[in-house]
Amino acid sequence: MSETMMAIPASAAAPTLEWLALSLTPGLGATRVRRLVERFGNVQEIFRASLTELEATGIQSVSAQSLGTGRSLELAQDELARAASAGVRIVCLSDPLYPAQLKQIYDPPIVLYVRGDAEVISKFGVAVVGTRHPTPYGTGMAERLACDLAARGLVIFSGLARGVDSAAHRGAINAKGKTVGVFGTGVDEIYPRENKRIVEQMLALGGAVISEFSLGSFAAPQNFPIRNRIISGISIGVLVVEAAEYSGTRITSRCALEQNRDVYAVPGNVTNKNAWGPNTLIKQGAKLVGTWEDIWEELPPDVRLALEPPSDGESQDEGTASLFNDDVLGPHERKILAILKADESVQIDEIVEKLEPELSSSEIFAALFELELAGKVKQLPGKNFVKSF
Repeated sequence: MSETMMAIPASAAAPTLEWLALSLTPGLGATRVRRLVERFGNVQEIFRASLTELEATGIQSVSAQSLGTGRSLELAQDELARAASAGVRIVCLSDPLYPAQLKQIYDPPIVLYVRGDAEVISKFGVAVVGTRHPTPYGTGMAERLACDLAARGLVIFSGLARGVDSAAHRGAINAKGKTVGVFGTGVDEIYPRENKRIVEQMLALGGAVISEFSLGSFAAPQNFPIRNRIISGISIGVLVVEAAEYSGTRITSRCALEQNRDVYAVPGNVTNKNAWGPNTLIKQGAKLVGTWEDIWEELPPDVRLALEPPSDGESQDEGTASLFNDDVLGPHERKILAILKADESVQIDEIVEKLEPELSSSEIFAALFELELAGKVKQLPGKNFVKSF
């Protein structure tokens, strides 16, 4: 655990420049920085040390040279200037805005680059994660659960990846709630590019995007597993919607367990490979989630009390995400829903063919229209339809 770093007194807290310099020093990571701080007592003393003293700590020669010659401080000054120009705030480990939840993990980032509201990253929130290739069911559940939770004051944390991550961010945006994207790139490098609009909406609603990677960092494959510990660490719990056996979501859920975070999972169709992750987690003790209440009732009482009351925009149709359909529908609508699936689309011709003896095509079209308006059915390209939740 990182209690030693957390125990550094406020009087010994270094300014952002020195923390940033440590983060930019080649060959140093969070663990080595912690050991340096322990050895020298505070961050300022590291930069007052001689090259010989630095080398005696056992750090790499390149690290000692960068610190001892002042190169690390020069890099930090340049980075601060770039950040100011880009409207990016750098929150260091000693900053009051640094999330308390994140400080609790074994290897918290030395600094966080923040675009947007730096205060929102310290608020109570739930991470929503899953596959980049979800079924319509997975997309719908991620979006609606995120919507309902965000409407009740929880921040939605996710990684802005395609699939479940993007659906979770959209759900929070639909609720006019707060959502935070944890990047595996620099905060000035949106990845994937098609999510630029989502980022704009997140920031406009008082959310943020954060990263431990320096400005301009590209989408290197190794960065994404590294950032997963932040997604889980900054949250009070992690919700897994869909994930195959071998996926980045497994890393996030494992991090959550190691960090003593609550893990929730939406059960899936056992015949679908994306159900392996959440179903396995449920077998191992994760909380089964069908509605937002399943997560809400697990929150500590002080967290529930601190959250805002429900807002008018919690869900546009005032429903909640659910595995079950308790609504009273008309007879035509019920017949259509009976043949539609949540995880597989059904083409309009197949719907008409199955219901032809009972309903005319005009009645089917009218019922589908009503179901779409009610948010119970979603139309996909090619006149394909799926159940929504």
